[in-house]
Order: sequence, then structure tokens, then C-alpha cells
Amino acid sequence: MTGRYFRIATATILVCALASCGATSRSPGASGGNFSGLPTSGGQGSEAGFQNWVASFRPRAISAGVSPQVFDSAMAGAHFQPSIVALDRRQSEFSKPIWEYLDGAVGGSRISTGRQMASRYSGTLSSIEARYGVPREIVLAVWGMESNYGANRGSTQIVPALATLAYDGRRGEFFAGELVSALRILQAGDVDNSHMVGSWAGAMGHTQFMPSSFLSHAVDFNRDGRRDIWSNDPTDALASTASYLRENGWRPGLPWGTEVVLPQGFDFNQVGKSVVKSGSQWMAMGVRAMNGGNVPSGAILAPAGARGPAFLITENFRAILKYNASDSYALAVAYLGDAIAGRSGIRGSWPRGDRTLSNSEKAEIQRLLMARGFDTGGVDGKLGSKSVEAVKAYQRSRGLVPDGYADSNLLNMLRS
Repeated sequence: MTGRYFRIATATILVCALASCGATSRSPGASGGNFSGLPTSGGQGSEAGFQNWVASFRPRAISAGVSPQVFDSAMAGAHFQPSIVALDRRQSEFSKPIWEYLDGAVGGSRISTGRQMASRYSGTLSSIEARYGVPREIVLAVWGMESNYGANRGSTQIVPALATLAYDGRRGEFFAGELVSALRILQAGDVDNSHMVGSWAGAMGHTQFMPSSFLSHAVDFNRDGRRDIWSNDPTDALASTASYLRENGWRPGLPWGTEVVLPQGFDFNQVGKSVVKSGSQWMAMGVRAMNGGNVPSGAILAPAGARGPAFLITENFRAILKYNASDSYALAVAYLGDAIAGRSGIRGSWPRGDRTLSNSEKAEIQRLLMARGFDTGGVDGKLGSKSVEAVKAYQRSRGLVPDGYADSNLLNMLRS
């Protein structure tokens, strides 16, 4: 989905389970209004409560531009779906380490199928590339990550699913906004209610757009009068993906980045998306491109710390992050695209012997850091950018390489 946040593709297993990660990532997804104050189930949902919620929500949807006729027709067959709520609440205790995630994302038949699709839709992809300046391999990689090239688009009815999640209330405001966006799509005539299907969390079509992102970025590229991302023809979905990336900062002619070699003794305080330098500045510090080419301007990313590969990422990598805010996802798109185009993969070695930390252990790291005065931004078991900075600060305080990488050694040190 566009991250914001939800996605049906197998790619999402690292960040969340089929979009259960929360309202802030892509698919391309954004909230469509403030609907706080509505009655919600608070985890005690029922069909009667759901129908009362629908009735109370109706005037708010109408005030947001949805016609009474569209609302009544779309909601006529909607019922409370406890199975959707269960999926939203299900949390995996373990996440795959980035190297295992990439192994799965850029492996198997995904490369060969991507090349087949590149040949099958060559003319369409050429036109899309000419219009938006996004390379075909990147568009294909997003398609492969999101729905395995259309094979896994999802079959859940979107309106009842979003209504259930809005009524449930755990992320009610976000899903209420997406529900209004979905109703506006029906009102525009891009699809009818029976064919508006996708993942249980609301991501739709070949490249898993959330409804609000569809309204903002979807295009009718084949000019048939509808922005159709649901049918077997992927044209509009692929063009909409390119449109999304271009409108979120993609610069034609610029690479997504490149793998780099850091010199011995490199200052890891310079690693991180907030530290941006020109290519010449990086080269003056001893940074070299693994492939021997130019080092572009950008920031250095080292997702496995000092013992793993390093990447110089540009603005185009950040555009992919707007689709899904996971570094792992963006790297998977980048390297799947490279593989489809026949370029080499990652050459550096990952610390594959490291034990995978559970979410509860990650939360323990956050608690222990907070207790020592290092602000992680909270304790949620998700080591985001603020937690990484806290790890770096702790490592500096102990005279360690401040690479921000949290592993069992760090946990043991904090425990002692």
C-alpha cells in the first residue's frame, strides 16, 4: 500500500502483518479528516453497535462531500466483521532481520517475473517512464513488492472493512478518513462497490493504494474515463505509482543511491538520513562506491550497523520511503529494480549470525535507555529513528562505535 501504511504484499512482513503497522507509511495512505468523537466499540464490537455507528457517521460523511445516495448504497450491505478487528490487533513477536527480508523480497521468481512483465508491458512502461521520469524497473519493483505483479491484490470488500476498523476505534480516526475517501471514489465512478476490493486494511489494486492516496495520485493513463487500479489491466495502477513517486520527490535521471565502502575508522556520527553531504564531500572523507562509479550526493544508511553493508541514498530513495516508510522496504524496491534491470546486488556482508531480538526485547532496550536518560520517544518495541539516535548516544557515552545498531550484545550491556 502506499506506508503509509498498509500493504498486502509479502514484503510487509518485516514492518507489519498485512498493514497492521499503524497509520503512518504509505500505501500511499493518509488520513482524510478528523472524525474524533464518534462512538466506537472500544474493543467490544457488535452488529447492533456497528449499525448505530454507521447511522451516526452518515452526517459526517455527507458533510465531507459524500452524497446521501452513495453513502446509503455503499453501506447498505456493510456488517461488523470481527475477523478484521482480530487481524488489526494481531502482532508478531518477531520481525525478520533486514537480510532475511531482502532475501525473500529480491529472490525466488520475483526477478524473473519482473523481467517477464517488463517485456509484456514494454510499450506501456516506456510511455509511463516518458511521462513521469520514473524508471520502469522501479515501477515494476513496487508492483512486485505490493501484489506479486497483481497475483495477490486482495479480495476483501473495502467499504465494510474500513467501516469496521473505524467503528472499532483503535485507529478509528485514520480509518474514518480512509472510509470517506473510499466513498468519494465510488461517487466519482472509478469503480463500483462490488469491485472495490483489496487488503483487509484498505489497500487496493495492483500497487495497493489506500483510498486517500488514490484520490491524490491515481491517474487515468489509458484514458478510458476511469482510474482503474483493480482490473487485470495494470496500466492505470503502474502509471499511478509513477505519478505518486514523482509527486513525492522523484528526480528523473538521479539514481536511488549506491552501495558504498566506508574507510577504516569512519565516523559513524556521520551515518543517518539527517546527515546529507555532496558526493565530493563524502569522497573527501574516504567513502567509495562499491561498483567503482560516482558517489552521488545524499546520506549514508547502515541498517545493520558497522558490521553490515552501507548505502549512499539520494532523494529518490526518500521518494520510495514516501510509499512505505520502512528502510527495508525501500532497499527491497531499489535492489529488486536493479535485479530486474540486470544490475548487481548487494556485495557487502550482513551479520547473519546475530540473534533476532523479539519485540519485547526491543521494548526492554527502550526502557533501559530511557532509565539512563536517553530519550527513545517511548516504549513500543519498534526501534525507529528516535530509538536509533538514543542507541547512538548511549554508545558514544560508552566509547563504542555509534552505529545505532541494536543487538543482543547491546541488550546485555544495558542489563548490566
